[in-house]
Amino acid sequence: MKIQFGEKVAYGFGDFASSMFWKLFSAYLLYFYTDVVGIAAAAVGTMFLVTRIWDTAFDPLVGVIADRVHTRWGKFRPFILWFAIPFGAIGVLTFFAPEMGYQEKITYAYITYTLMMMIYSLINVPYASLMGVMSTDSKERTTLSTYRFVFAFAGSILVLGTAEPLVAWFGRAADGAVSESRGWFYTVACFALLAVLMFFVTFLKTRERIKPPQKKNNKLKTDFIDLLQNKQWFILLGAGVATLIFNSIRDGSAIFYFKYFVVHSADVKLPLLEVSLQYSSLYLVIGQAANIIGVLLAKPLSDRIGKRNTFAIAMLLAALFSMIFYMLGREQILLMFILQCVISICAGCIFPLLWAMYADIADYSEWKTGRRATGLIFSSSSMSQKLGWSIGGALTGWILSAYGFEANSIQHDYAENGLKMMMSIFPAIGAFVSFGIILFYQLSDHKMHNINQDLQGKREIK
Repeated sequence: MKIQFGEKVAYGFGDFASSMFWKLFSAYLLYFYTDVVGIAAAAVGTMFLVTRIWDTAFDPLVGVIADRVHTRWGKFRPFILWFAIPFGAIGVLTFFAPEMGYQEKITYAYITYTLMMMIYSLINVPYASLMGVMSTDSKERTTLSTYRFVFAFAGSILVLGTAEPLVAWFGRAADGAVSESRGWFYTVACFALLAVLMFFVTFLKTRERIKPPQKKNNKLKTDFIDLLQNKQWFILLGAGVATLIFNSIRDGSAIFYFKYFVVHSADVKLPLLEVSLQYSSLYLVIGQAANIIGVLLAKPLSDRIGKRNTFAIAMLLAALFSMIFYMLGREQILLMFILQCVISICAGCIFPLLWAMYADIADYSEWKTGRRATGLIFSSSSMSQKLGWSIGGALTGWILSAYGFEANSIQHDYAENGLKMMMSIFPAIGAFVSFGIILFYQLSDHKMHNINQDLQGKREIK
């Protein structure tokens, strides 16, 4: 079942929108809370863990609800329409720095961030599930997932390349002073408007084609029993969590690493563009561009050696190159950027494979049980993101605190070593764990081809 180019692009727009905010949260939110709002790093780390663990548990609930929704637009597309505007509005409020006492600031951060993550789930779980009902072809899903992540990383590049210049521009007062709090608020408002418009395009231009098996009124208990008996789901969940820990620690540490360890104050002016970026922003932009290369390599590599083997090799290489990063001195900026490029290509291979493999698991579950719970299974992919992000984000804040980090101050040698570890050894551990877990995954592309052939006659294709 071939999907037209325009529909693939429209589907990609949805993750362009989501990824703008995902990258805002993973790269800048810890910095925003510590250096702009003034909340202690350890308190932010605890907040990330508490709010995201609740949100992680919320994801399967959204998947269950989506599986039981029946509208003229389908099961999953309506959520994108209903929650696009709330997504943008709460996102802006999350990056608002209120003038209030310290405890009130923490309370405000808990409330807005919790709401943001819930709204994120209400859009992103159905959006991810949508891929599972757009086509029955496993390779076509990998292609669709590739489009999705090319746009996702493009959204991340937009944020990383423009966020700090926009903050400086919006935050500049008539007397020349810069208010970071005001700058962040208006910058995120611009991103929010763009995200809402892109969600609307995704809703309007995509289609749901696969219907669940007829005369199957799944009970919630049955769906969860099916899920908990699916060993392949557990394996992919574990590998996904470890991968997100790897990514979230690296992303969350970068701005601190360059501000407090590299301590290079000069901006970089991009050739042919009247835009200057700090080294931290350029480092992250290069990483996202390299991620796109990895995304584009994922399909040809997986077609040749299989999705599992591509996943495993990419994670092993990412771990090894991350360990090399620890040996770099503060003056070796070129080598930092080269390693960032190589590591990010490896990491970029993972994401389209991960989501395509969840679609395979949904088919595998239907084949085994005769029941389909696409939303519940895809919610687990979002859950792995949130759980890995939760643990990684909390660890980032806690490690900063454990090494004696103090915002807007010169760091002592012990804290600087902690920043080096957070960019290298700690994420490498997550990558090694992901590599070890994915070796147990058994749904080869050949096996999935046979399963899909068997399922063809049992489905009603619209």
